[in-house]
Amino acid sequence: MRQLLDKIEARQRLVRETVERLREQITELTEQLAAAEKTLERLEITRETILELVAEDGTPPPEPLPPGYREILALFEQNTDRLRAKDVCHTLGTGTPSRDIPKACAPS
Repeated sequence: MRQLLDKIEARQRLVRETVERLREQITELTEQLAAAEKTLERLEITRETILELVAEDGTPPPEPLPPGYREILALFEQNTDRLRAKDVCHTLGTGTPSRDIPKACAPS
């Protein structure tokens, strides 16, 4: 009987540690989500302001961003470290073999 209680206590310790680790991750993810939502809100306001100013001047609205451009911008916003062309290719789903990377780096 004592062995069974010891096993239960050991499992409780492990689960408590897991719960604590998950709570820490939730806190970190909540902070990241709040920052991302704030950035998104700022970008939406900026876009709306630009469209309003353009409409006042009577100039045509700006061209939409080319495909993949928003994903690249988001990648740079999320990563404060240096990025390699391989990281960008992976995000865009263009492939990461070395033969594909020069195409991603080349101006279009």
